[in-house]
Amino acid sequence: MPESTPRRAPSSRRGESVFRFLASGSGVLVVAAIALIGLFLLIQAVPSLMANNANFFTSPEFSTGDANNLSFGIRDLFLVTVFSSVFALVLAMPVALGVALFLTNYAPKQLSRPFAYVVDLLAAVPSIIYGLWGILVLAPAIEPIARWLNTNLGWIFLFRTGNLPVLSGTIFTGGVVLAVMILPIITAVSREVFAQTPRFQIEAAKALGATRWEVIRMATLPYGRSGYIAGSMLGLGRALGETIAVLIVIRASTSPMTFSLFDGGYTFASLIASAASEFSQPLPTGAYISAGLVLFVLTFVVNALARVIAGGKVNG
Repeated sequence: MPESTPRRAPSSRRGESVFRFLASGSGVLVVAAIALIGLFLLIQAVPSLMANNANFFTSPEFSTGDANNLSFGIRDLFLVTVFSSVFALVLAMPVALGVALFLTNYAPKQLSRPFAYVVDLLAAVPSIIYGLWGILVLAPAIEPIARWLNTNLGWIFLFRTGNLPVLSGTIFTGGVVLAVMILPIITAVSREVFAQTPRFQIEAAKALGATRWEVIRMATLPYGRSGYIAGSMLGLGRALGETIAVLIVIRASTSPMTFSLFDGGYTFASLIASAASEFSQPLPTGAYISAGLVLFVLTFVVNALARVIAGGKVNG
């Protein structure tokens, strides 16, 4: 007679059921919390949107001083937020890629670990410190670069004279600060993914006589591509929602944005933070909540695009 399969103990089955319940409940709780946040923002924003006298999507104006005559739009908020964040991503992605590849493929272990800790420590610096450093140290230092770009490449719309009388405290400066802030996030994720490249792929490439760069190109980069993109999108999400540093670095402007990196203005987060002390009346407060709702949706769109670009999966 064939031997019967041993049955699991009742306590083991109960433990598995409890664990499954806790794990499923945790997932449902996170989804429910996100849905409730979105619902709260929508409920609070609708009355102000109904009372708005301007086009919410195309108006550059954001005037909420008179609760009986609201006139606000998100055009400039959206543009400043996207311009500064994408510019920061363009600066940070190649640097993070180079640092991650250096730490995982070139640096000896006695150097890679301390170097990785130093890079990771950048994420622990408070954003207000980045803001003060950006406006007091970085802005004067990169102003000659901004002037050169404005003078020699001003025929390109990104580098033409913007809506500020000076070339400091612009989206250009804010983007550089944001790039430094998101660099450790992209580097950390990329480093962990590249370090998990299967050894048999690396050894196979070496057996074929590949150089170290060819090993990286044929084995490491294809394996870690999705993780690198996911880390970059995580950094972009951080840049989109950054508040204090952007509020300190990027100067406000009363003129509409001109699609230049030398423009000033508010992002969604910095505008809400700057007006937080004025949240005393429901309708003006709802106007800022509606801006927060757009930022809330924007982060979901960014994450959805990250999944599409990464091919629906993240290696590592």
